[in-house]
Amino acid sequence: MYHASDPRSALASPETKKKQPVVAFHEEQYAKFYETEPQERDDKGATWYARGQNFIIAYTDAMAGAVLVRKNQPDEYIVILPDADTVLEIATPDETKTVNGYSVTIVPPGESTITVVKAGKVHRMFSSFSQDLAGKCSNASAYINPDPNVPPLELWPEPKDGFRIRSYSLDIPQEQGRFGRIFRCTTFMVNYLDPKIGPRDPRIMSPHHHDDFEQCSLAVQGSFIHHVRWPWTTDSTIWREDRHELCHSPSFTVIPPPSIHTSQAMDPVMSQLIDVFCPPRVDFSLKPGWVLNADEYPMPGEK
Repeated sequence: MYHASDPRSALASPETKKKQPVVAFHEEQYAKFYETEPQERDDKGATWYARGQNFIIAYTDAMAGAVLVRKNQPDEYIVILPDADTVLEIATPDETKTVNGYSVTIVPPGESTITVVKAGKVHRMFSSFSQDLAGKCSNASAYINPDPNVPPLELWPEPKDGFRIRSYSLDIPQEQGRFGRIFRCTTFMVNYLDPKIGPRDPRIMSPHHHDDFEQCSLAVQGSFIHHVRWPWTTDSTIWREDRHELCHSPSFTVIPPPSIHTSQAMDPVMSQLIDVFCPPRVDFSLKPGWVLNADEYPMPGEK
């Protein structure tokens, strides 16, 4: 359910398909990095890990000189720098790139090294195929039993010109009818939502649900209440109370299907939320002009 002013109100209805009955719900997940101890710490910074069914988020508060290394990385991962002043150097065996802040960067599989040139906040996003990171997550125990409503992860097609470091500035003007700033790769879709000034109007909310995929919301500035409502099923023993969870920044929230959800900015100043999906969403990908790097990454079935 979207207000008429929301670009998502123009999304096509999903194809009707036979759905498996819901026999269990998976608990929503919250990681409030601002009030919990990191899973890793050294003299160059601290890193917090949290996960969903299909993905892992690593948030690092990094000082200059910090080095983040991945060896034998099985697939592409994402690096987000919300602050314009942050600078990284990202190196693979094939190339080295300087990456400025306020950007989204896709890093190829294999070996890679991130060196922090100018301090800042670094958000990395890995698929659950990065099993070496899964056990580090603060909520690892939540996924001992997988979410029964989320299908196994299937990667999207490889980029047309092969794997390489791809960095995109977020300094992109808003456009009427486009929803946020969306990028995708083989593993993720990231929607860096347009920033909002002031509290969200409670008369213009967007309660909606997803049948079979998770939504991860990263709060990188401001405070949000994540409203979650669970549908009633014929089995009343799995019914749940509504949740209205206040999360400041930086924080991580996973909304499992098929819960009804919407997020409400609360601060009088600017608020910034990033929505993350693993794998990418088909409905957003079908909207012309929404995915800003769609020419680089084909959809499933495309040649």
